[in-house]
Amino acid sequence: MAGRRRLLPCVGLGLLAVLCWVWVSFASLSGDQLHLEDRGAFLPQSALSDMEFASVASYRGPGNSDRRSNRELPILLWWSGGLFPHFPGDTERIDCATSSCLVTSNRKVQLYKRTASIIFYGTDFRAYEAPLPRLRHQTWALFHEESPMNNYILSHAPGIRLFNYTATFGRESDYPLTLQWLPSLEYLLEPVAVPLEEKRRLRRQGLAPVLYMQSHCDVPSDRDRYVRELMKYIQVDSYGKCLNNKALPEHLEDTATATGEEPGFMNFVARYKFHLALENGVCPDYMTEKLWRPLHQGCVPVYRGSAVVADWMPNDHSVVIVDDFPSPRALADFLKRLDENDDEYVRYLEFKDPRKITNTRLLEGLETREWGVNDMSKPNYLNGFECYVCEQENARLAAERAHRKAPERKPPPQPKMAANSHMGCPLPSPGYGDVKDLPADDGWLQIWPQDYWQSLDQAEGLESLIRHNESDPSLLWKHIQNIAVSRARGKH
Repeated sequence: MAGRRRLLPCVGLGLLAVLCWVWVSFASLSGDQLHLEDRGAFLPQSALSDMEFASVASYRGPGNSDRRSNRELPILLWWSGGLFPHFPGDTERIDCATSSCLVTSNRKVQLYKRTASIIFYGTDFRAYEAPLPRLRHQTWALFHEESPMNNYILSHAPGIRLFNYTATFGRESDYPLTLQWLPSLEYLLEPVAVPLEEKRRLRRQGLAPVLYMQSHCDVPSDRDRYVRELMKYIQVDSYGKCLNNKALPEHLEDTATATGEEPGFMNFVARYKFHLALENGVCPDYMTEKLWRPLHQGCVPVYRGSAVVADWMPNDHSVVIVDDFPSPRALADFLKRLDENDDEYVRYLEFKDPRKITNTRLLEGLETREWGVNDMSKPNYLNGFECYVCEQENARLAAERAHRKAPERKPPPQPKMAANSHMGCPLPSPGYGDVKDLPADDGWLQIWPQDYWQSLDQAEGLESLIRHNESDPSLLWKHIQNIAVSRARGKH
């Protein structure tokens, strides 16, 4: 916490309020908005943009005998209306596995007695826009599948415990989305796109062994700093706007060619033996297409992101993990040895034979997840999560009714609260080197560690608003000031 105290100098309360306002306004922008000037080829997108949204209203689960009229059903309010997974209109009945609900994006129902739960999209969740007062009869649900950099409030215990139900990339969330970027086992088993013989020929013609392709620079994982050091020891072809040293073919300069896995783009990147697969944020279980796409193509990912990525790999020899090496130079030496030894290199591709996939966690995760990625035989994970919340709320309301009727025999339902393990992303650290060695004017240092700790202030401020039953979210700044003063006096 010493780093955090350095970010809270003894300044006047008025100045602190102004700084909080400026910072939160800045931090409220998504990563894409922060780097509008960097929007170009191959900027990663959310898996949601590839998702085909279909209403589940026509589906009734085999255990659903809920014949209540719409006027009797509990209401779920999607606070992030832009993510409402039903078209057209703003309200719909959903009939889930065992019970039914009304879902809506119409905020007029916020204070209704029948509005049982409010569902938030994590990227859009802002402490200064929260629906207050928080009503005792309502639960909050969080859907957040995107990068931790989009909202660090959720990586702090006071932030995540605001929610009763969660759907995040974390395996310990209530409705895990860990494998959201892996459509199917068949996706992994696709034959190698470019044979090793062709890759060897291209290497002799001067193609680098390693590919790096990024146009989203200056991110919390500080990946460019690491790659810049790695380039001193091994040849890397770098496309996009970050560390660019090679031009893309003109027909591949459109962002959509990458995000939509256009065949021309896929064939172009599949020529490389190694792909630097470095996430924009480091967090357990946060894994994106940067990891799964090279595995699909038959290239070897050189990965940094989830510290537990090995838990989800096809076997124990299919990915090179950056953090296993003490330095970029050591990693470069290892990649050079693999580049020169065909037998060792092809061992990383053995998982293309289904008999070589030995990770039962991966196989069971794909087999048992109830949602699908563009699989019309299953709900998408947005509809799936709202049905999860619907079932939980109907069960909670039924338990409350039973308790009111027989308080001696039926205990009240126990409140459910999300834990830090449902997200719990760590403080951003430099991509290479020690934070104490960075100059004070380093751009990364001036943004991401401060964003992380300022987000904790916002989370604690919102928690204070709710505890005091406030109805005006603009009072957030006052509560942040009070917490800062209390902390300075050693009372917080």
